[in-house]
Amino acid sequence: MTFQPVLPVGGYAGWRFLQSSLATQQGRFAASLVQDRDRAYFSENIGKITTAEELVSDYRLLRVALEAYGLQDDLSNRAFIERILSDGVDREDALSNRLADKRYRTFAEAFGFGSVLPPQTQNPAFAERVLARFDRQSFEVAVGEVDGDMRLALTASRELPELAALGSSDTTGWLSVMGTPPLRQVFETAFGLPSAIATLDLDRQVESFRDGAERTLGSADFAQFNDPEAVEDLLRIFTIRAQVNAGISATTPGATAITLLQNLA
Repeated sequence: MTFQPVLPVGGYAGWRFLQSSLATQQGRFAASLVQDRDRAYFSENIGKITTAEELVSDYRLLRVALEAYGLQDDLSNRAFIERILSDGVDREDALSNRLADKRYRTFAEAFGFGSVLPPQTQNPAFAERVLARFDRQSFEVAVGEVDGDMRLALTASRELPELAALGSSDTTGWLSVMGTPPLRQVFETAFGLPSAIATLDLDRQVESFRDGAERTLGSADFAQFNDPEAVEDLLRIFTIRAQVNAGISATTPGATAITLLQNLA
């Protein structure tokens, strides 16, 4: 039996509840029978995999691997995933380096196929690293089945500090957000940007994101997301605006609290 996340309210009140109960809920989810079986199978078999072809040929291993990197929707696209993995990341023309969605590069780099070095699947610590991501990502998927906005907030709370910690240039940071669909959706919602902004050239898109950050958070500097308070400010605004966009009525759970929080935003 799979544990279903508990989210009694939506919006920022729901986000605060989820944060306060996250460790408990994640622990119960990870202990569920289905999750435990998937972890055991991956741990026992991933070390036998030495090529991308072998990985995509094993449905259960591939499912865990893709979900760990937020790419579970590509489970049926095996030829595409094999190409992503086989190309690796060392060559400039590798497929993952040419895609706008940077999750594919992260995925290919983690597995280490397409390199002169042995793949990371031969590293004894590899399974543990992937499974830690799998537990978190699987929980996020389960949260999304209850409330899609809460899933986006969880994803951003995990990925945004990781991006900021890389110490890349300001422009690279914003481009990484724009190239990661869940993060992009969080920022567009928080900044009140239309999805049609994606049709603009990249320089104008980056400028729009910077302007939105300056207007909404008080700073256009991407490095601000090294500060947990800046990440929380973003997610507070995102969850409030997402709730507003969905429509609030007197019967909406937590409507009074949400209205008060809107006035504080």
